[in-house]
Amino acid sequence: MPQTLGLIGSGMIGTSIARLAVAADLEVVLSNSRDPETLADLVAELGGRARAATPEAAAHAADLVVAAIPLHAYEKLPAEALAGKTVLDTANYYPERDGHVAELDAGELTSTALLQRHLAGSRVIKAFNNITPHQLFSLARPAGAPDRSALPIAGDDAEAKARATRLLNILGYDAVDTGTLATSWRSEPSTPVYIQPYLGETPAMSVEDFLRWTLRTPGIVVPAAQVRKLVETAVRQQAGEARLPSDD
Repeated sequence: MPQTLGLIGSGMIGTSIARLAVAADLEVVLSNSRDPETLADLVAELGGRARAATPEAAAHAADLVVAAIPLHAYEKLPAEALAGKTVLDTANYYPERDGHVAELDAGELTSTALLQRHLAGSRVIKAFNNITPHQLFSLARPAGAPDRSALPIAGDDAEAKARATRLLNILGYDAVDTGTLATSWRSEPSTPVYIQPYLGETPAMSVEDFLRWTLRTPGIVVPAAQVRKLVETAVRQQAGEARLPSDD
């Protein structure tokens, strides 16, 4: 079981994960692309189990690391500091935000496989990418709860998957193994398990209005059996087709 969770990226997804981790009695080391001092308010809110650092320091200090950054920033992740670590990747590919990546557009790679190539010395797992920030926090439940939801994970390393599964369990979710990094597209935007099951029907609105709307929506329980069925029905679409908003 991880004792210290490192977060590279402290936006809405990273903050929700940090809150769940602190509630589960984990130590949390937060970082972002700016200066650790910019996280002072969040650290104060989270309490004594949280501190801020640079991404390199967060990587070195952590037993397990969550990379909660937009895909276009993946090359800024400190590969040397993350060598030997299990890294959970929350990113999704949106060409309108990230710029077009030929290998992703052609379906030659998944976005997490692209990250794994950059982090050649790490064990990368796709996780936390198919749920909105507020629902990630509000739907968390203790192990064995009848209304517990599940989240998909994918990766090439069995030990890293086991570590990711343990983390999800600690934070309040069952994990559903969807395969390798090559098949991690099964939880990407435009697939059946992406966002909508945890929210229900979503009204058409801007990204900003959508995120505000999710704060008023408690979310819908999606148990492991349902996640498995949704993943099994996924058909690969052209990368970047989806326009659903996400905070990575």
